[in-house]
Amino acid sequence: MKPHLILTTALALSLAACSQPAEDTTKQVDTAQSVSADALAAAVANEARPEEARALDENRKPAEVLAFLGLQEGDAAADLMSGGGYWAEILAKAVGDNGSVTALEPEQFFNEEAWTALSQRDPGIILERYPFEEFATEAERFDFAIMNLNYHDLYWESEQYKMSRTDPDAYLASLYSAMKPGGVVGVIDHSGNPGDTRKTVDDFHRIDPAVVRADFERAGFVLEAESDMLANPEDDYETSVFAPDIRGKTDRFVMKFVKPSQ
Repeated sequence: MKPHLILTTALALSLAACSQPAEDTTKQVDTAQSVSADALAAAVANEARPEEARALDENRKPAEVLAFLGLQEGDAAADLMSGGGYWAEILAKAVGDNGSVTALEPEQFFNEEAWTALSQRDPGIILERYPFEEFATEAERFDFAIMNLNYHDLYWESEQYKMSRTDPDAYLASLYSAMKPGGVVGVIDHSGNPGDTRKTVDDFHRIDPAVVRADFERAGFVLEAESDMLANPEDDYETSVFAPDIRGKTDRFVMKFVKPSQ
């Protein structure tokens, strides 16, 4: 993550007291610039996005989520388990010309039709496919990454999707390596009850937020902030997230994890 410029009051007074002219003491500093609210709104409002993606915006609140997570101009960003590129397409506009977006899509979830259409709309998005159970990428590659409604899938087994039992710790070890020092990982998922995590995922496609927190912290990440912007207190956690009466309206948590700079 690119360094921030922090100027304290004491430092400002100290500089003002110097006898040298201001132009001799001023240095150019490469500062990180958070993506503005206007730029995030424009990325979401991009009319090239398909209608089915735009229909999800009301309940996903992408501009608010990315502002909370602190996306920055020029970030090398990753859309993890991209699911067709919903976040990748927004990120590609938001990070600007100096940034980059890589969608890391498991082979088991790959939809050729959706990705062909996305690559035609935005050929700058990099798509990398990998077997779900064998996630790996280059070290210190990304400033920012987002996982939307899919971390729980690391605890899921499915014959239909040819997904064998996987190890969340192994996935997070690879992700930790892939993030630059100071890099941010945003995690959004459906809240679930405590208990047998794999059974909860299998039955409801939900996960206890405490499990996610513990997994990431065990991998070395630090939980910097949480948000309830996607909360729904009416959700009882005892219904599959695909049930028509709750789909798109589940109680979801938003967590901001950071890889320590040192």
